[in-house]
Parts: sequence; C-alpha cells; structure tokens
Amino acid sequence: MRHVIDPRKNWAMAEKLLAEEADPRRRQILATLIAHSQAECKPDFEALMATVSPRAHYHSYAAGAAAENEANSPKGKDAVAAYYTAIVASGCHYIEHDIVRMTVGRDSLTTEGTLRMAYPGAVLAAMGIDVPDASAHYLYEQRLLIVWEFDADGLVLCEDSYAGGGPGFEGIAKRPIAPGEIYQVAEQGI
Repeated sequence: MRHVIDPRKNWAMAEKLLAEEADPRRRQILATLIAHSQAECKPDFEALMATVSPRAHYHSYAAGAAAENEANSPKGKDAVAAYYTAIVASGCHYIEHDIVRMTVGRDSLTTEGTLRMAYPGAVLAAMGIDVPDASAHYLYEQRLLIVWEFDADGLVLCEDSYAGGGPGFEGIAKRPIAPGEIYQVAEQGI
C-alpha cells in the first residue's frame, strides 16, 4: 500500500549518509537525528527527550508563527518537553518530512523537503477551519527547511524551522486522509 504519510522518510537520508560517513562528530549528530526522528514518530517520549540538550531552544519561522511565541518556539528542555507533549496529546504527531536535501556540518545539519502532516479534524475546527468530519484527519503539506544544531554531547540544541510553498492549510478540508494511508511506526515497526 502507498502511504500518503510515511514517517520513515524522516530519517532515511540520514541513515544513508551515516553509512558513508567516517568523521566521528558527523556520525554522532546523524545518529542523534535518526534516534530523535524515530522516537518522535512512535511516539516514545522518553527516548525522544534523551536526544534533546538541557539547553535546547527551538524557533519556528513559519508564516503566522511568531518566533518568540513559546508554544511555537520553546526554550529549555522543560519547555521542549511540553511542546512535544502537546503535539502528541493533540494527535498531530503523524508527520512525514520527505527530505530531498541534507547538509551535515560539525555542529549543525539542515534538512529540506516536503512536510506532510495528518491534522485531526478536531484540531482544525478549534483553529477555526471548517471540516466535514471532526473525527477525520486531513493532509497538511508545506515545504520545510530545518536547521538543527547539536551541543558538545551530540544532543539536539535547536530545531529552527522555515516553512513556505505548498497549500498548507489552504483547502485542507478537501484533503481527508484515511487511517490506512498513514504508516504507523508503533504498529508496523521501523
């Protein structure tokens, strides 16, 4: 079956690069990115937070998301933990980042590609978006670039995201997703 959302794409390129990388520091940050991405989509909160630096600070530069808004740009490990808890609690954790380009440095890397999320209809309705069925999921699609930074221990220090290009929320009510179109890592494995 073809999945509209397949979270295995979130780490597929990192695995390929890790297999070819000889530099220990670059290997460390690639391995952290893979562990972070896999834990995020299971969701395995303990494993996810084990990849996050105590000094973490995230920023969202997406249109309409104020970079200093704590909900979109948490600062500190506790705030990042609350951010991930809210994502899972809302049901917005079915995410695919189909990465087509990745650049790996010594302390940072970038990932770029198409983001696809299965937004719960109830969340969209709470945002003021009319949907035909609040119990269904709807496809959000946007181009996404993330700049990741890692601390000296190889933990995620920042995840700064830039989004644009793509329908986003425009017409989302016309893009329902059936449960079978979302690859479930927790059920099917990695």
